[in-house]
Amino acid sequence: MLYMDLEYCKGVLFVRLDGALTKRNTYRINNYLAPVLKKHRIKFLVYNLFSVVNVDDAGIDALLRTKHAIKSNHGSVYLCEVPEHLKKTFKRLRVKETESELTALNILKV
Repeated sequence: MLYMDLEYCKGVLFVRLDGALTKRNTYRINNYLAPVLKKHRIKFLVYNLFSVVNVDDAGIDALLRTKHAIKSNHGSVYLCEVPEHLKKTFKRLRVKETESELTALNILKV
């Protein structure tokens, strides 16, 4: 199961994921999050991956879709609190990493 907590603050959408980011669960990102990003023209997205336990190729593809939606809005995506055992997997996204959500907010200076 994948739980997704969304919080919009100061022009930045924070997405906290909890659970397994696998093919079985990516429909939440593909069918809900990506359209919201396009519809509301959100420019800045921060993923908090602290509670992600597993990720597969479909999960990476879902995150890439949101990255492309943000790029089409001329924004940027950050990952924070990536679990040590998944750092290598998330490197394929070529997304900036920060230590915490607060650090990302300070970098964006929104």
